[in-house]
Amino acid sequence: MRFSVALPTDRMEHVAEFATQAAVSDIAAAAEDAGFAACFVTDHPFPPHRWLYGGGHHALDPFVALSFAAAATSRLRLQSHILVLPYRNPFLAAKAVASLDVLSGGRVILGVAAGYLRGEFAALGADFEARQEVSDEAIRAMKLAWTEDDVHFEGRGFRAIGNSFGFRTAQRPHPPIWVGGNSRAAIHRAVELGDGWVPFPNTAEMSRYTRTPAMETVDDLARRIVIAREHAAAIGRSEPIDVCYSLTSLGYRSIDPAEARKRIDELQSLGVTWLTVGFPAETRRDYIDAMQRFSREVLSDVS
Repeated sequence: MRFSVALPTDRMEHVAEFATQAAVSDIAAAAEDAGFAACFVTDHPFPPHRWLYGGGHHALDPFVALSFAAAATSRLRLQSHILVLPYRNPFLAAKAVASLDVLSGGRVILGVAAGYLRGEFAALGADFEARQEVSDEAIRAMKLAWTEDDVHFEGRGFRAIGNSFGFRTAQRPHPPIWVGGNSRAAIHRAVELGDGWVPFPNTAEMSRYTRTPAMETVDDLARRIVIAREHAAAIGRSEPIDVCYSLTSLGYRSIDPAEARKRIDELQSLGVTWLTVGFPAETRRDYIDAMQRFSREVLSDVS
């Protein structure tokens, strides 16, 4: 089991503490020293105002934020959790991923998803109704851009007629792609096109807004893992697939060390290989202290 810790750049109520060059650098370096395997950020380029101030959260550009984390560390992996694929031209996104992977020495984990905020799709000129199909196209296009020259590929709103990046990612054939979402479509996308699956804790009430099925219990997760395994068998996939889940419910939550270890054992027995964590804190120092305490009380006992 490995752990990815949130860079709390989405904490808009404490921007000066968490969304500065010093904050990102300090927290990323402390995460690496504490034994976390990765850090992560989310993606919301231009969400609706009502959503943003009604319980949503802002986000720095993921590639910029992770670049600052990369510059402050040497081993910590850099996870987008997640990048909304339909928001961007896939070749521009692929170039950003490749650039970060090269400059970080091969540390990118590309978490992706189809997205759910209709108002953000509209603001960005993205096709909300076609987001599932666009996500499949984007992954295929990005893989070609990373691994081939003279690329020919046509998708919705873009067409490569013999194009090349001119350089390769540090990780070969490309950084791992983890597909987020609880739906059958997302699970199939992860198995068919990805290297990992990122299910999200999700209440039945929240599912109306996130547009992905509820996942409230470990049994809910277990049933979805069965879907992934059955689909892998059906298409003849033999390569293992990482499963990245949250140690707690959504958001920044405290968790008792004994309870954390019990939950880790339970999730690991299902096949979960990565867990994300985030800690409630109002200052950078308190956040780093919480990471270090988690390292001492939990990480030191996890194999």
